[in-house]
Amino acid sequence: MKKIISLLTVLALLFSLTACGSKEAAPAESSTPAETQTASETATSEEAANILKVQIEVEVASMDPQIATDGTSFEVMGAVTEGLYSVDAAGSPILAMAESVDKSEDGMSYTFHLRDANWSNGTPVTANDFVYAWKRLVDPATASEYSFIAEIAGIKNAAAIISGDVPVDELGAVAEDDKTLVVTLDFPVSYFESLMSFNSFFPVNEAFFTEKGDLFGTSPDTILANGPFKISAYEPAATTIELVKNEDYWDADAVKLDGIEYQVIKEAQQTMLAYQNGDIDVATLAGEQVEQFKADPEFHNIMAGYLWYISPNQTVAGLENVNLRKAIALSYDKAAIANNILKDGSIVADFAVPTLLAAGPDGKDYRETADTYLATDKAKALEYFNTAKAELGVDEFSYTLIVEDTESAQNVAQFIQSEIQTTLPGMTITIETMPKKNRVERMQEGDFELGLTRWGPDYADPMTYLDMWITDSPNNYGFWSNAEYDSIIQSAKNGELALDLIARWEGLKKAEKIVMDEAVILPVYQKGNAVMIKGNVTGIEFHSVGINRIYKNAVKN
Repeated sequence: MKKIISLLTVLALLFSLTACGSKEAAPAESSTPAETQTASETATSEEAANILKVQIEVEVASMDPQIATDGTSFEVMGAVTEGLYSVDAAGSPILAMAESVDKSEDGMSYTFHLRDANWSNGTPVTANDFVYAWKRLVDPATASEYSFIAEIAGIKNAAAIISGDVPVDELGAVAEDDKTLVVTLDFPVSYFESLMSFNSFFPVNEAFFTEKGDLFGTSPDTILANGPFKISAYEPAATTIELVKNEDYWDADAVKLDGIEYQVIKEAQQTMLAYQNGDIDVATLAGEQVEQFKADPEFHNIMAGYLWYISPNQTVAGLENVNLRKAIALSYDKAAIANNILKDGSIVADFAVPTLLAAGPDGKDYRETADTYLATDKAKALEYFNTAKAELGVDEFSYTLIVEDTESAQNVAQFIQSEIQTTLPGMTITIETMPKKNRVERMQEGDFELGLTRWGPDYADPMTYLDMWITDSPNNYGFWSNAEYDSIIQSAKNGELALDLIARWEGLKKAEKIVMDEAVILPVYQKGNAVMIKGNVTGIEFHSVGINRIYKNAVKN
C-alpha cells in the first residue's frame, strides 16, 4: 500500500468547510464578522480532526473493480464500494448489499435479495449492476487478469466464457428483477460467500460506465460509490487520495469518520516524521524504526498474508535450468532478511502457501501438515550452481532483478544481490527500481529476467496461490508449464478432487511440492506489518485475506 501528504488538499478542504460555516453563521445578525469567522474556524477544525490520515507505500493502480489487481487499489476501492458481502472483524463473510440469501441444498444455487441502497449519484443499486460487472469480469474483451476468480467461484460457464467457447450472456448470474440476483454454479464452492466480498465481484452501474467510457475510474466524477465513503479527490498515480463520508450509504449511521486521506509515502524516515508531526494517523514502519518504536503503546505488529518471492523468467537463457534456479533460491539468508532488515514481524518463507491462510478438513492450518522447501543452504546452493554451469556450459551469469521503488523492497533486493553474488561466484545481479505499477507491467509482459514480487490471498484457500502457476495463467510470470500440476489444480477446482475434501487437501500439498521442487518461484518471506496507529484511533480492521484494511467502523476521537 502507498502514502503521501497533501497540504494543499487539506487546505482546500478547510476552505470549503469554512465557507459552509460562514453560511450557517450568517442568520445570527448580532454576530460580528470576527465572531462569525471564529465559529466557522471551530467547526472547520472539528471536521478536519475527524479525517483519518493513512499512509500507503505505493500509488493506487486502478479504481476499476474488474481491472484492479493490487492490494492498495483493493483497500481504497473497498472503502467506497461494497459487494454482496463484506467481512466482520474476524474475517467471516457478512451480508452487505445483499439483505438476505436463499441457498439450494446442493450448494449449486444462490438467490440474493438486495437491500434498498443507492449509488452516490442517487441511482438504486440493482441486481443488474452485479450481472453487468461479472460479465465484464469474464468477457475476453475486458482482458481482466482476475477473470479466473469467477471460475474459482464456480459461477456457471465462467471458464467456458473466459476461453471464448461460450457467449458472455450464458454466465450463471441473472437479474430476476431489480432486487433479486440468482447465481448458478457449475460445482459447489465451500468458500463462495467469502469470495463475494472480494473486489472483482463488486457491482458496476452499466449506464454510468457506458457514459464515462475510457475515463471510468479515473477521477471523482467518474467513480460511483455505494460504500461507506466516496472519492472527493483522486487521479491516476496521485500521491494523495481523499475520501469523504457517503451520506447515501445504506448504513451511514454506523460510519463515524468524516473521511479518509491516503498519503503515498515510500521512504521510512519521511513516514515517521509525518506521523510524529501529526500529519498522518496510520503509518507502516520498516527496518531500524521497528526496534526504535516497538515499545511504544501506539505500535502494533500484524501478520499479513503477503508472500514475497523472486520470479525467474524461464524464457531467459540459463533460467530454464532448474539447478540454476535452485542455486539462486538457496543462496540468500532469509532469516537475516526477516529479522535484521525488515524487523516488522515478517517470517522466513520456505513455502509457496503462507501460514494462517486456511484450515484443512482436519481443522489444522495448511502449513502445520505441509512440508517446507528451498530453505537457505549456501553450500548446497554452490553445488546446484556448479551442476548448472556444467549443464549449461557457462561459467558466468548476469541477470537484472527488477524491484519496486519502496524503501523496504530496495533494502531486501540489495541484500539478496550481495548474498547471491557472494555465495555464487560468477553470478552478477543488477538491480533496476521502478514504481510498482511499472514493475507489474514489465513482469506481465515478460520483459524481465528476475522480479521481486508479492502475492496477497484473495480468499481463504491454498488455491488462491497455487492457481497462479498453471499454464498460461496471467500471474505465471515465469512462463512455467507442467501438465501434472495443471491436472491436479483443475481437479481440485472442479474435478474429482473437488468432491473429496481430504483428497483435495492432499492434492494441493502435492501441487505445492511440484512448484517448489521445480523452483518455479524463489520464496523470500511472508510479510508482517509493523504499524503505528494514533492512540485516539480505534476500530480499523486488519485482514490477511482479501481487503487488508477496512475502515467502516474506525473511530477517531
